[in-house]
Amino acid sequence: MLVLRSGLTRALASRTLAPQVCSSFATGPRQYDGTFYEFRTYYLKPSKMNEFLENFKKNAHLRTAHSELVGYWSVEFGGRMNKVFHIWKYDNFAHRTEVRKALAKDKEWQEQFLIPNLALIDKQESEITYLVPWCKIEKPPKEGVYELATFQMKPGGPALWGDAFKRAVHAHVNLGYTKLVGVFHTEYGALNRVHVLWWNESADSRAAGRHKSHEDPRVVAAVRESVNYLVSQQNMLLIPTSFSPLK
Repeated sequence: MLVLRSGLTRALASRTLAPQVCSSFATGPRQYDGTFYEFRTYYLKPSKMNEFLENFKKNAHLRTAHSELVGYWSVEFGGRMNKVFHIWKYDNFAHRTEVRKALAKDKEWQEQFLIPNLALIDKQESEITYLVPWCKIEKPPKEGVYELATFQMKPGGPALWGDAFKRAVHAHVNLGYTKLVGVFHTEYGALNRVHVLWWNESADSRAAGRHKSHEDPRVVAAVRESVNYLVSQQNMLLIPTSFSPLK
């Protein structure tokens, strides 16, 4: 019995333990900060875009009295037309529940905006996202245009592809090809999805920076590593509204 036990001990000791995968992109920090961001996309009926935006502009103060609006944009390029995209910040899920209840009881909001404008909306979508731990929202230096790039990554989560993705983002930022506003990881919606919000002075400056980055071997190397974990990607060019906090 002793011989068998000692042999088993040596066999177990000789095994090489699989390395643990760690990532600064993991979910740990969320346990200490419940702040999340709701991405809302409204598909409006053709010819109703301007009417909807004008109505929201007049009544925006009624909505922002309940929770913080990060940004509000119309979609210029990328996907379906007559679309608006907006981001709302909440302290936690209990906070959002309180806000929704308060809005349901806010007669001024209901009567002046919500009820009259529901007929202008064709479809609504919502995603709940967290700002990744290695990033904070940065306000651009002046007015410009925004690009929301959405990356559908392979199953496995940030522990699998988070570090490579981070290096790809930083390669663009550190070399000055564009300005990063924020990186968001989806919690509710399509899983393993990351949204990167970029700012550029104009659509032309964005195109020029993109062309230069494609010729930079440092960016190419970082992106090539991240692409190994990529399933698909898409983007939208966003134009900030006059009432958007992010211009």
